[in-house]
Amino acid sequence: MKRIERGELTPGDAVDSERLLARLHEVSLMTARHALVGLEREGLVERRHGAGTFVATPKIHFNKLMSFTEQLAGRGLDSSSRVVALKITDDEQEIAARLSLPNTSRLLKIERLRLGSTEPFALETSYLSAEDFRGLSRAAIERGSLFTLLEKEYGVTIAHADEEIDATGADHDLAKLLAVPKGYPVLRIRQTIYSTQGKPILYVLGMYRADRHMLRIRRYR
Repeated sequence: MKRIERGELTPGDAVDSERLLARLHEVSLMTARHALVGLEREGLVERRHGAGTFVATPKIHFNKLMSFTEQLAGRGLDSSSRVVALKITDDEQEIAARLSLPNTSRLLKIERLRLGSTEPFALETSYLSAEDFRGLSRAAIERGSLFTLLEKEYGVTIAHADEEIDATGADHDLAKLLAVPKGYPVLRIRQTIYSTQGKPILYVLGMYRADRHMLRIRRYR
């Protein structure tokens, strides 16, 4: 893991065999095998039948509510955003309702292409009250995390999110933005994000490349 984090091993590089790892670290073969299974579970390596173990292409995990910037930083990747659209709308009644606002409320709509190391990872469309969050500029939004911006400039502390997740295929416009073929699999995640006061302050529709994101769920019987 440290070698991957330091950049000594990069995506596609072969990882030492279980037997060699066991000898290098003076552990049993079974311990080395379990360690590789753990790294695979974390999405750091992938095991190819008959070929060996290789460093995996970085994936973003959705197991904790974090901004895209925080998620990529946690995987050792540089992140950036390109604002595709920024406008005021007053005809999104369903979204206004999700934000506990009157149907005709003016909403700030922010559509951003999210990039990891200059590669398109996702398209996120965020909605928030135009009245409550006046002054949000394109430059400020492109500079970094929207979560951090809301916390520092507007005193909003993010608490939790309710999410709806399904899978779909990229249409022509989305495929072009994400640099993938039309119909490419994407995770569609709808988030209503709440502050520590229990108020819904942000609604996000995210379209995430399935080959760059992973959702892990623990189930109990």
